[in-house]
Amino acid sequence: MAFNPSTKQIGFIKAALFVLALLPFLRMAYLVAQGVPVEPLEFLTRGTGDWTLYFLCITLAVTPLRRFTGWNWVIKLRRMFGLFTFFYALLHFTCFLWFDHFFDIAEMLKDVVKRPFITVGFIAFVLLVPLAATSTNAMIRKLGGKRWQQLHRLVYVIAPLGILHFWWMKAGKNDFQEPIIFGVIVAVLLGLRVYWSVAKRPATS
Repeated sequence: MAFNPSTKQIGFIKAALFVLALLPFLRMAYLVAQGVPVEPLEFLTRGTGDWTLYFLCITLAVTPLRRFTGWNWVIKLRRMFGLFTFFYALLHFTCFLWFDHFFDIAEMLKDVVKRPFITVGFIAFVLLVPLAATSTNAMIRKLGGKRWQQLHRLVYVIAPLGILHFWWMKAGKNDFQEPIIFGVIVAVLLGLRVYWSVAKRPATS
């Protein structure tokens, strides 16, 4: 039998997950404040980038989880996970803009153009911005459900770009284990959507 929590229970689940989703950020901030990481910039950049990908995968996993378990209520968590994806992506970008370029936009853009892995990551971040900006119920009503859904399909572009950004970054160290794992997870989650989309099309004679 499918687990169907009440509205109050869903509120508790959301609150608990919200706190858990903040813990990685709080941990990173605490360790840096204590001077634990030898290279705090690398620690923050890598940590926020990793958690961006974690939450991106979690967000993409909500629909398959709902379909496989019948837990329709998990859809109510997807927006929060998506916003945490943007939150950690924003922190990741801020590390790059602040610590690498000290908020020098011109120098930052030169770096974006010069290094392909940064170019791809920057594009993915820019595409995330309208998704975060239109995450409210008011924006859904303003755009209309159909246009809102079309806009938020950008996540299917953002996810591969995020994996490519991570892959190219790790290629410099000849370390492909984590990019492969993330790539397989994203490929499966997107592949399921393609399969379901094809399967529901009416057969043509």
